[in-house]
Amino acid sequence: MVVATKSIQELCINAIRFLAIDAVEKAKSGHPGLPMGAAPMAFVLWDQFMRFNPKDPKWINRDRFVLSAGHGCMLQYALLYLTGYDSVPLEEIKQFRQWQSKTPGHPENFVTSGIEVTTGPLGQGIANAVGIALSEAHLATVFNKPDHKLIDHYTYVILGDGCNMEGISGEACSIAGHWGLGKLIALYDDNHISIDGSTDIAFTEDVSKRFEAYGWHVQHVEDGNTDLEGIAKAIEAAKAVTDKPSMIKVTTLIGYGSPAKQNTADAHGAALGKDEVAATRKNLGWDYEPFVIPEDVLKHFRQAVTKGADYQTEWEATWTQYQAKYPQEAAEFNRLVFTKELPENWEKALPVYTPADKALASRKSSEITLNALAKVLPELIGGSADLTHSNYTLLKGYGDFQKNQYNNRNIHFGVREHAMGAICNGISLYGAGLIPYGATFLIFTDYMRNAIRLSALSEAQVIWVMTHDSVALGEDGPTHQPVEHITSLRAIPDLIVLRPADANETSGAYKIAVENRKRPTLLALSRQNLPILEGSSIENTLKGAYILSDSQGTPDLILIGTGSETGLCVEAAKVLISEGLKVRVVSMPSWELFEEQTAEYKESVLPKAVKKRLAVEAGISLGWSRYVGDQGSTVSIETFGASAPGNLIMEKFGFTVENVVAKAKAL
Repeated sequence: MVVATKSIQELCINAIRFLAIDAVEKAKSGHPGLPMGAAPMAFVLWDQFMRFNPKDPKWINRDRFVLSAGHGCMLQYALLYLTGYDSVPLEEIKQFRQWQSKTPGHPENFVTSGIEVTTGPLGQGIANAVGIALSEAHLATVFNKPDHKLIDHYTYVILGDGCNMEGISGEACSIAGHWGLGKLIALYDDNHISIDGSTDIAFTEDVSKRFEAYGWHVQHVEDGNTDLEGIAKAIEAAKAVTDKPSMIKVTTLIGYGSPAKQNTADAHGAALGKDEVAATRKNLGWDYEPFVIPEDVLKHFRQAVTKGADYQTEWEATWTQYQAKYPQEAAEFNRLVFTKELPENWEKALPVYTPADKALASRKSSEITLNALAKVLPELIGGSADLTHSNYTLLKGYGDFQKNQYNNRNIHFGVREHAMGAICNGISLYGAGLIPYGATFLIFTDYMRNAIRLSALSEAQVIWVMTHDSVALGEDGPTHQPVEHITSLRAIPDLIVLRPADANETSGAYKIAVENRKRPTLLALSRQNLPILEGSSIENTLKGAYILSDSQGTPDLILIGTGSETGLCVEAAKVLISEGLKVRVVSMPSWELFEEQTAEYKESVLPKAVKKRLAVEAGISLGWSRYVGDQGSTVSIETFGASAPGNLIMEKFGFTVENVVAKAKAL
């Protein structure tokens, strides 16, 4: 490893700082302080340690870099530009935070090539990085051979005080220590400043001791502003520890170099201002106009292009040899990592049921489907937040993912819903075709909503398996009974939410989840048994809503059901039809998928001419007006649940055939 001379190092570090300063100043918006303070550690990391190819940002064996402190994104954009990524030319640096730029206000993986995960909400990035490191460990164990290592890289993170204050980072780092993810290395920008001022007003714990208690290898670089050799030695030492993740606390000055604003909250979240920018230039000896980078600095940084090509060429030689020596494993690696094609005829593993089959809780049919898919989809990996035997999410025969047992596919997240969510996002965004799933009770999506939202924003294929989906779960009472949750989750753009009405719709829901490679899917599943409905099918589920049963001619009334309440609609329709009404029953497992159908199809299911419509769902009615209109109504719940047996609760809240019939007649 060749280390640059001190003079070029200082120039390179200041180039990072002033690209950040100038971009924020031009935008009149942003966070210059972190890039100014963290530039030395970032430079040492990217210059001396990270293996990546700027001309192929998706090269599978690259080191991953996650900026968990995403507000400081100009640090990362500067590095991408300086090292030669085509996605961030200088013009994009100048368009920081502007409309349709590749340099948005926080790093977004779906906008900017070279950004691994979307960060900004603090703590999410370090938790994503745990998922990335998990993926590296899993794939390395599955595919590597003693003489050929296809997956062999590090996951590096820069996180800040805010990340360490957020609870999600504690959850994620705790489980990372338990798993012993030795190729996860986090650099903690210890600058003691947050938006409100010195962190002393709210954050005085010993973070190093906390990480030691998590089972991490911990070091401290006391002068992160100028001790480049100390930073390099710490990273070397971290790489040498293979059985623990590593945290390097690097003490820095936020806004380093600004005479008036360094080490103050003023440098955190606003432009320095014209006069202070000039003063900082003078203080650091940066005699260049805004956005001007000296040629020798660019020349030094752009060595990354040649080095990256060499790294990848070396890896491709290994890959060629691997294919010749291990053709079966190579074919699977190629499918999983490169083509990302699903195995041929995989969908034939999806279970199919008839009304003659016994009733099943949809959490149980989910278990049957998961285990059927596990046999044909080796990319399926996941688990539950300490509710495996309530969520029914164990992949039988595939072992538990534990320290030094990284080939196994059952992940026990512990009671860490939020970390589970972000870790699953990291597994998906690792980019090797893995399909993660994470499970808990539907009520506890409250604990992980930010991660679910980010899975949708980030185009991450994650399967959210949420059981105990209504007040029908029973005795646990209103603290465990979701009422508003389905509606709130439907409000998240690009999240597919499904409440399967029976086992066939559950199989259909998994088909949707597996095939949507850039969208997360949330399954809301019942605790109670559901009969197999006449007319349900995998194919119908894909449409989001379909006619489950119908009378001859134009219906007088349409009953719309979701989940466990669909069967109730079927029984109510029988009564209404016996009394002379023409009734259509529509099963609507997914609003989102129904809205994506053609106007003609939607009209065929819910004709505008039929104004009398009744939606039946064991949750709040908010949003159902789009389907029932101003002449329709709902059977819903507008309050919290209660503690009692589930069937009694459903009766007390009006989820009976008699009440549905009465409500329908009232229309």
